[in-house]
Amino acid sequence: MNGHLRLTQQEADPIGAIAAAPIVTIGASVAFVVALGLTWAHWNEVGSPLAAVVALLLLAAAGSVAAVWALPAHAPFTNERLWIVVTLAVGAAIAEYVSTIGNNREVYDDFGPAVIGLLILSLAPYITWLSASLAGVLSAVVLSILAAGATMYASSEAPIGGILILNAAPVLAMSAAAAGYSYRIVSDTLAWQRAANRVALQRDAELRAGIARTVQQSGVSVLGREVLPFLAGVMTAERISVSDAGRARELAEALRRALRAGLESTWIDDLAANIRVARGIDTIVDDPTGAADDLGADQRSAVTALISWLGDAARSQLIRVAFTNEGDEGERGVVTIVSAPGSAPPNRRELDRFVAVARAVALRADASLTRENVTVELRYDIE
Repeated sequence: MNGHLRLTQQEADPIGAIAAAPIVTIGASVAFVVALGLTWAHWNEVGSPLAAVVALLLLAAAGSVAAVWALPAHAPFTNERLWIVVTLAVGAAIAEYVSTIGNNREVYDDFGPAVIGLLILSLAPYITWLSASLAGVLSAVVLSILAAGATMYASSEAPIGGILILNAAPVLAMSAAAAGYSYRIVSDTLAWQRAANRVALQRDAELRAGIARTVQQSGVSVLGREVLPFLAGVMTAERISVSDAGRARELAEALRRALRAGLESTWIDDLAANIRVARGIDTIVDDPTGAADDLGADQRSAVTALISWLGDAARSQLIRVAFTNEGDEGERGVVTIVSAPGSAPPNRRELDRFVAVARAVALRADASLTRENVTVELRYDIE
């Protein structure tokens, strides 16, 4: 439950949230068209055209910032952004109320409840179910106050309670739908991730077992190819020379390096080795301190996805991955991924999608694209 309170689809499934970005633009456009149509329909009730225009402008601003902030280039979409959008939309509803005050005969044709609900529903992939519910309830309270003030001029003889419920129903229904969607998609995604993690742990155990065998084989190879023949020669010699002693030190160092290389390999080394073997692309990792292990699970997934995507023969000829630290005390880590473009290099739009995914998992990402190389820098806080 706690995970559902804190997580959004954008955080649990960044790729899905990127695909949902056009929905926000569509929802904002529909909301503005609805507002424009309803304003035109009850223009005979408008006593202040200026307030009516202000209402439409505020709604246009709410829809515009929502659509822009949902774009991958501006990820992640935060709760603060949600409240700005809702505040602008509620401001539009208040301005509409002012424009018709004293003349509002039919409360049900006010656009406030519908457009606020549409905006909240459109933002469902980017907000938590709790934020969606709270935004809907608070908006409904404000709209109910406006509706109560308008009932003294309304021509309807329906009870005021019924009018308030009818007025708040659209925003409550759509915010409830947004909350339900957010809760369910996060729940299903987390369940899928748990299942995937179990498989990944099993594969990791098998991979580590394979690494252990590789370490043994490397040691055996050094022993069989170099050490054993040397020992056989020394045992049959009448005396050990200075050169023999030097050779013994060299072999001991070679054996130690072979064992250490296998034991100290990290997940990024394994990924690079897999790309080299499976795809034939030279992938070089510069991580002398093992900083790759400081990344969280989601951050590793984002880095793995980016490197695997770049590790295509058409996109890249060579990939370099470097881990460094910055800051006065090295409190921030930096992952620099540079690839030499292949015959079909990535374009800016494709690269921005991966940058958005990285930003969604607490990686501050910057990317540059030139004819010579593709560079992505990912910064993260070291705990």
